[in-house]
Amino acid sequence: MTQKSLKRYFITGLVIWVPLAITIWVLDLLVGTMDRTLLLLPPELRTESWLGMHIPGLGVILTLLVVFVTGVFAANIIGQRMVRLWERILARIPVVNSIYTGVKQVSDTLFSGSGHAFRRVLLVRYPHPQAWSLAFQTNVPADVERRLDGDYVAVFIPTTPSPVNGFYFYVKRAETIELDMSVDDALKYIISMGVFSPGANGRKGAAAQPAATTPKATNQ
Repeated sequence: MTQKSLKRYFITGLVIWVPLAITIWVLDLLVGTMDRTLLLLPPELRTESWLGMHIPGLGVILTLLVVFVTGVFAANIIGQRMVRLWERILARIPVVNSIYTGVKQVSDTLFSGSGHAFRRVLLVRYPHPQAWSLAFQTNVPADVERRLDGDYVAVFIPTTPSPVNGFYFYVKRAETIELDMSVDDALKYIISMGVFSPGANGRKGAAAQPAATTPKATNQ
C-alpha cells in the first residue's frame, strides 16, 4: 500500500466521520440543553425517582409541550395581557431591555407569517460594483420608504460562516437579481462557504432584469 493510497483512505474516512461527529455533537448539545427543562419538575416526578435512571430525550418532549402550551396561553386575551406586562417589566431593566428587544425583533421577523422577511434570496452588488453577494430581502420601514426616491428593497447580507452577522442595506430593486433558491439552501451555501451548492438554476430574475447585470446599471 503506497503513501498516496494511505492518504486517500484517511481523507475518505475523515469525509465520512467529520460530518457525522459534528451532527451527533450538535444533537447531543441540543438534547442535553432541552433535558435541563426536567429540572423544572418536582424531584418525585423525574424518572430518576421512579425508574432509577435518567432517560435522555424526555426533556425534548417537555420543551415542545411547554412551547405549545405557552403558545396556546398567549393566544387568548389573558395571555396577551400577561405577555405585555412581562415585556413592560423587562423594558425597565437596563441591559436586559436592549438584549431582549433586539432578540425579540429578530425572532418576530423570522417566525412571523406576515411580511416578506427572509422570503426571497437576491444577488446584490457588494462589496464593490464588480462583485455579487447573496442577500435576503427584508422589510423597508415606512418612514425610510417615504424618503427614498425610487423603488428600493431592504436586504440583509449575511457573513460566512456565521449568517447571524451581516450588513443591512437599501438598494434599488432594478439592481438586484432574484434567485430561484430557497432561504434554507442559501443559508447552507453561506455556512459551508460555498462548498454546498443548491443548484445551477439560480438566476430567476436575470432575464427579467438585464440592466441589473451591467456595470452601467450599478453606477446609476
